[in-house]
Amino acid sequence: MDRLKEECGVFGIFNNKDAAALTALGLHALQHRGQEACGIVTFDEKKFHAERRLGLVGDNFTKGKILDKLPGSSAIGHNRYSTAGNNLIRNVQPFYADLHFGGIGIAHNGNLSNALYLRKELVKNGSIFQTTSDTETIVQLIAKSKRSKIIDRIIDALFKIQGGYALTLLLNNKLIGIRDPFGIRPLIIGKINKSYVLASESCALDIIGAKFIREIENGEIVIITEKGIESIKPFPKIKERPCIFEYIYFSRPDSIIKNTSFYEYRKKLGVELAKESHIESDLIIPVPDSGVPAAIGYSEQVKKNVQLGIIRNHYVGRTFIEPTQQIRSLGVKLKHNVNKTLIKNKSIILIDDSLVRGTTSVKIIKMLHEAGAKEVHLRIASPPIKFPDYYGVDTPNKNELLASKNNLDQMKKIVNAKSLKFLSIQGLYKAMGYESRNTSFPQFTDHCFTGDYPIKPLDANEKNFVDNQISFITSKS
Repeated sequence: MDRLKEECGVFGIFNNKDAAALTALGLHALQHRGQEACGIVTFDEKKFHAERRLGLVGDNFTKGKILDKLPGSSAIGHNRYSTAGNNLIRNVQPFYADLHFGGIGIAHNGNLSNALYLRKELVKNGSIFQTTSDTETIVQLIAKSKRSKIIDRIIDALFKIQGGYALTLLLNNKLIGIRDPFGIRPLIIGKINKSYVLASESCALDIIGAKFIREIENGEIVIITEKGIESIKPFPKIKERPCIFEYIYFSRPDSIIKNTSFYEYRKKLGVELAKESHIESDLIIPVPDSGVPAAIGYSEQVKKNVQLGIIRNHYVGRTFIEPTQQIRSLGVKLKHNVNKTLIKNKSIILIDDSLVRGTTSVKIIKMLHEAGAKEVHLRIASPPIKFPDYYGVDTPNKNELLASKNNLDQMKKIVNAKSLKFLSIQGLYKAMGYESRNTSFPQFTDHCFTGDYPIKPLDANEKNFVDNQISFITSKS
């Protein structure tokens, strides 16, 4: 896969008789954040119930099949995308554990950048791990805390972990939402009637008819009980640095943040791209579906219509394309086909949102040339990705990132484009509504472009880190 992958979506609801069904709907809206597995944990005022399955939400959580096994008025849910290794049921979230103070369910979107270090210390001190997920580290830390109150145990654990995370926790009589100190991973609060809702994105509120209340702030803990919402901010106050890839690619286009849809942000990326790198051509064509909003913004800036020169097949799933090398080699053609009569003998501006390994661009440009395109100018609506991520985005290691080891001219030759231009980091920030990037404290977590990591990735210093990643982090939330 030549795309960056978000590592999961979370959902939670408190005090609603249809908690499980609404959670399933919320997860369905968040399906783009993880398609490999899904799970729901509920509480029925007496005990917890958990159902976790491999595959899509709609294939598993249906009335009369699984949902009837999930009674209760409070629930949390999780969609999973794993970064490496086997897709094992034991790694599917939410996790549930019986601790001496009561039951606890936890769902996690993000990645702990010191999980390997913590796990090693916990195992040395007698902890027994049942999964290969960094999320279980959080459960172990809560269980081992010496604090008496559950919220103090949770805070105790939070001060030990590092990285980007959005957590939903379900306890006997409360629902808790937590966002990391930099606010790297997203988490919002909504309300449907008298029930409060937590979700990764606003599209999960829309599907159940819930009203958006606000974003959970960076470093904030919200505790939802029958009395309402309580907010705790245990960390020293710092400016937030949300993940820039939520704006570029991950979040659903119709989700809203800062009173603006991600679709509008992506159109603005295209506008800035056109200002910086437009060249005269016959056609402007997006790579569907990721490049469409940027292409629309680009076309509006240069006053030229977007054309559907590449048609996407929406009915090809990963299960179908994975079994054999022969089928895998057809990957791009299974998903995309060229509109031959449109592009023959035309010069084309091809627009996509990002360039990772470059393998997809190579194949698509080859398809365009084979169909008779005169020349292809590749335009990317984000800066070159030169550095890996450790906070909840599945990026290849640095050596596999095309821009980390090749200059612009070399990349142009590799993908076989007539010209290649990326959006500048300044253009990126202008599209986000800023005059420029604050170099002393950037407004976003943008290390994949700049190498400016807000949190030192301690696990990256572990010996054989890449091998450890492959064997350990198979359910990166």
